[in-house]
Amino acid sequence: MIVFPALRTLLIAAMASGLSFGATRAADDFDLSPQQPGRLHAARNEAAIAAIPGEFKFVTPGKFTIAVSPGGPPLSTYATDAKTVVGADPDYAYAIADSLGLTLEIVPVAWIDWPLGLASGKYDAVISNVGVTEQRKEKFDFSTYRQGLHGFFVKSDSPIASIKQPKDAAGLRIIVGAGTNQERILVKWSDQDVAAGLKPIELQYYDDEAASLLALRSGRADVIVQPHAQLVFIAARDKNIKRVGTLSAGWPDRSDVAITTRKGSGLADALTVATNGLIKDGSYAKILDHWHLSEEALPASETNPPGLPKY
Repeated sequence: MIVFPALRTLLIAAMASGLSFGATRAADDFDLSPQQPGRLHAARNEAAIAAIPGEFKFVTPGKFTIAVSPGGPPLSTYATDAKTVVGADPDYAYAIADSLGLTLEIVPVAWIDWPLGLASGKYDAVISNVGVTEQRKEKFDFSTYRQGLHGFFVKSDSPIASIKQPKDAAGLRIIVGAGTNQERILVKWSDQDVAAGLKPIELQYYDDEAASLLALRSGRADVIVQPHAQLVFIAARDKNIKRVGTLSAGWPDRSDVAITTRKGSGLADALTVATNGLIKDGSYAKILDHWHLSEEALPASETNPPGLPKY
């Protein structure tokens, strides 16, 4: 996961000043209220419950305690009361807890702190946009629940209609974060374009999100590439950019986001069964659609699939 300090800072500042960021800028598209009246409730999944190892001990009996890093909407953020964690990941966590016949307990944590907290037994799992990597699999187990996607977004009036492969991006001026996975992929795309006799991609770098969006809106850049979910929210908030494609974080392979549990705890298989139950009964699709993330849906959940390699 990539944390975006600028977005988090803007959100917290708006709340502190008494201005509801969600209510004032994205009310038509996202409900960031603490009440969450539209939250879906899932049915018990007896197969998932039966898959929980008998020796597994939950942090608190009767509760499914999960860690979430409120990095920004729509995945997870603080609600308009500045204390309740809401978003797609919390909603999914509630559905998993329902499936297991448990009450959900959310523990907000800083992103950097979740590995130690999980390993030390402070919570049962982490549901916070954690991507599956081969390095992380050495210490944790995974139950996948979303695709890890980056988004290609352009100005609403841009003539660019679709970006699906390297040749579609040839010659374009693309804003990307320095040192990010999407930068690594786009460098490879540019190399492929040049090898095919096409123009290279011009990568642009800016100090913060506001400067990046200004460059896009002013025509100094053609495209911005960031994690898909973040740009979905920005598009709904600002009403002046649109999606023209997505890019797997594991390009050319699929990269998955997963529930993270302690290595060898035995809980991962039960969580995979629970997710597949939500996929089968339609609850999963409804949660993603509610947060405008249907493009990130998986056809099925897997336990410990191949992850991103060590670079």
